[in-house]
Amino acid sequence: MKFRNALLAATVMAAPVVFSHVASAQPVTGPYVSLGAGYNMESSQKAKNLITHGHVSGDTARIYTNNGYDVTGAVGYGFGNGFRAELEGDFMKNGFDKMRVGGTDFASGGHEGRYGAFANAYYDFNVGLPYLYPYLGAGIGWQESAFNDLNAGPFSFNKTRGALAYQGIAGLSFPISAVPGLSATLEYRFVALADSRKYNGAFEGMPSGMKVGSEYNNQINVGLRYQLFTPAPVPPAPAPVAAPVAAPAPAPAQTYLVFFDWNQYNLTSRALQVVSQAATASHSQNVTTLNVSGYTDTSGTPQYNQGLSMRRAQAVAAQLVVDGVAKSEIEIHAYGDTHLLVPTGPGVREPQNRRVEIVLQ
Repeated sequence: MKFRNALLAATVMAAPVVFSHVASAQPVTGPYVSLGAGYNMESSQKAKNLITHGHVSGDTARIYTNNGYDVTGAVGYGFGNGFRAELEGDFMKNGFDKMRVGGTDFASGGHEGRYGAFANAYYDFNVGLPYLYPYLGAGIGWQESAFNDLNAGPFSFNKTRGALAYQGIAGLSFPISAVPGLSATLEYRFVALADSRKYNGAFEGMPSGMKVGSEYNNQINVGLRYQLFTPAPVPPAPAPVAAPVAAPAPAPAQTYLVFFDWNQYNLTSRALQVVSQAATASHSQNVTTLNVSGYTDTSGTPQYNQGLSMRRAQAVAAQLVVDGVAKSEIEIHAYGDTHLLVPTGPGVREPQNRRVEIVLQ
């Protein structure tokens, strides 16, 4: 039995690596869905207040189950900074093994089924590796615990009772490069019922009952998580076009720089002044096109930075329209953390790289 359990655990832990390829790990941004399943190991449960022959017995009982399985499904939202929130539904099943009353063991039939919902919160850690994101999570919710045909010697129970539940989660996600937004996951979960439950049943055909204390489950799960809306890929830098030899050199383009606070795309008062100056200059000169290009520093992932640079460029373009520039004259580009104004390494918050360039042509 121990060898079989070890083999199963090794297979479960290896599965995400087998199905994932080297991809760029990134914080989850926006809505996502997930599905998982795995190996469920349930603790024994202590029961007291046993009713036998119409009165409460002084005996206590302990209910033992076999290892089983669990299934989880969730919908959530990632905030792009490592934090996630989700709603999860789950189901787990463990067959009854035996029921020990006093010093006597009774072989048991039937199974316990657990199902319910959790509200979970997570944090994804950026450890600098391109192919995985560790994460920790915790949740609180409600679980229904169904004793289905628990038959142990003279006792029989077939009831469902609910209790407050909580869980702790530690996991790894492995981005799958072939499908943007898709990640394989490997998790350990500790799931517990915080309250006791009272079950009514029968003892030798007469009414019986017992009060079952808290229980907990250890789970090893594998799964898939899919981010519903992934950022657009970073477009290649425009190739320079050589001017014909006989053509006169074009007049130098006039450029305006709009800077942003870290991880922001709203326009400051100084940014509004620069945008207004660019709009005024476009009216007084022979300008046919305003190129609006967004950039970021290197503190985020390439995918997140690409989306942020687009939001910055769109914010500047919208303000140009407010300042009287025709929308048809504006071309919007987003280059993320490429084309740095100040060369830096990865993960550096450089203010001059957080910009939008307005080029009048």
